[in-house]
Amino acid sequence: MPVRFLISTLKAGVDPAEYETWVRERDYALVRSLENFVSYKVHRIRPPIQGAENSGWQYVERIEVKSLEQHDKDLASPAGVKLREELYGKFLDRSKNIYFVTDEIE
Repeated sequence: MPVRFLISTLKAGVDPAEYETWVRERDYALVRSLENFVSYKVHRIRPPIQGAENSGWQYVERIEVKSLEQHDKDLASPAGVKLREELYGKFLDRSKNIYFVTDEIE
């Protein structure tokens, strides 16, 4: 199954504790309601990041889904759009995001 990763940075002035509360209460709640998700966790990065010490990255999301196509549909749904508006409107600096998809080596 594909795994999508998102490496992210908070906007200047955002309280990490407020963002992490939002993740627990809003982000995880939506994911639990969607059948396509196999596993979803947000991880806090412990600095320094070797090789990218000045990147400013603070979080990594590991998003394991049954289908990337369905994941994109879930993000485009009214609930997904609202969640992303909250995420990028208040918390994350989208210009610093890194996204990529992986496939397990079996």
